[in-house]
Amino acid sequence: MGRLDGLGIVITRPLPAARAMARDLAAEGARTFLFPALAIEALEGSPALGEALDLLPRARMAIFVSANAVEHGLAAVRRHAAWPPALQVAAIGQATAEALRNSGFERVISPREGEDSEALLALAELQADRVSGENVVIFRGEGGRERLKDELQARGAQVVYAECYRRSRPPGDPAALLRALADGEVQAISAMSGETLQNFVAMVGEAGASGLAGTVLVVPHEAVGRHPAARAFERVVVCGPGIEGLTHALSRLRVIP
Repeated sequence: MGRLDGLGIVITRPLPAARAMARDLAAEGARTFLFPALAIEALEGSPALGEALDLLPRARMAIFVSANAVEHGLAAVRRHAAWPPALQVAAIGQATAEALRNSGFERVISPREGEDSEALLALAELQADRVSGENVVIFRGEGGRERLKDELQARGAQVVYAECYRRSRPPGDPAALLRALADGEVQAISAMSGETLQNFVAMVGEAGASGLAGTVLVVPHEAVGRHPAARAFERVVVCGPGIEGLTHALSRLRVIP
């Protein structure tokens, strides 16, 4: 018997990542419902991206904020020029660090604990004595939090964004999900970001409001749980990092009323 035997969970990640997560949760016995509430598309040919990539040979560090940044950022670099061999790489979160290792980087600067900018900024490699006067390139999608850039600049670094993808709300028919919610087949919703959460609640609409009110929202960070859209749910649970952290949090839904 799996730890999640019979538990119904909606996965809202972009489709490729949602399928991988669904396989892992299904192996623990979960009933998974895939409803992508975020789409990722590459940004190509941007002058600002080209300028950021031109800076890489003179940079001390490249920081990747997500696995999507790794995928689309490295693809952009390959189209542009060779990766500078001496350039340090850093990652926010274990999934991002693993994506870099799987792409051939043996040395990845990443916190052992914590999945956010604050955890990365606490590392010795990002303190002022290491980054002051140095160029730092941050690979990310369009928009997002400014904390990482602001703090590195306060420590004396010259920071440039390499925005290599954009996020959007995908088209989606919620009819099947609404039926599952109405029938009590869903106990939890997983949302990895505030933007995903906002999209999901909007896509489900008023027709799904009563169903969401009886489900638990599981998020990877307290900031996501504080998003106004989180008020649509019965309660919010913050899980630990990675698929194991999510699985553990979901398994506890059985014993925590």
